[in-house]
Amino acid sequence: MIDVIDTEGDCAEWTFPADPGAVRTARAAVRGQLRAWELDSVGDIAVLLVSELVTNSMRHATGPIGVRLVRPVDGQRALRVEVSDPLPDPPRERSAAAEDESGRGLQLVAGSCRSWGTWPGDNGKTVWFELAVPG
Repeated sequence: MIDVIDTEGDCAEWTFPADPGAVRTARAAVRGQLRAWELDSVGDIAVLLVSELVTNSMRHATGPIGVRLVRPVDGQRALRVEVSDPLPDPPRERSAAAEDESGRGLQLVAGSCRSWGTWPGDNGKTVWFELAVPG
């Protein structure tokens, strides 16, 4: 069961349990919200990157996973996406070999967005990224 915190206004937030269905549900929630905001142009990449970060959270954290979208307003040209989990350790970019089946998520995030980063929180950490939105 997901906890819909808010989908009104310029932010949308959800909390997902750390279980295998969370990735699919997070993708659907993000895609639906971007459609509602008429930001379909960044929908595919936003969904892909959210999927990577939620998957990382599921693999390494044991608690709920938060996803937050912040719509660009007042001339801003970037969608901000945040994925939070209770694990305090920041993720590390790894160098994955061609035969590795994991280890490319943060490389994908870093190479696909305008900017990204992490910050510690009271109850874990948040990984965020920004996607340029066409003007």
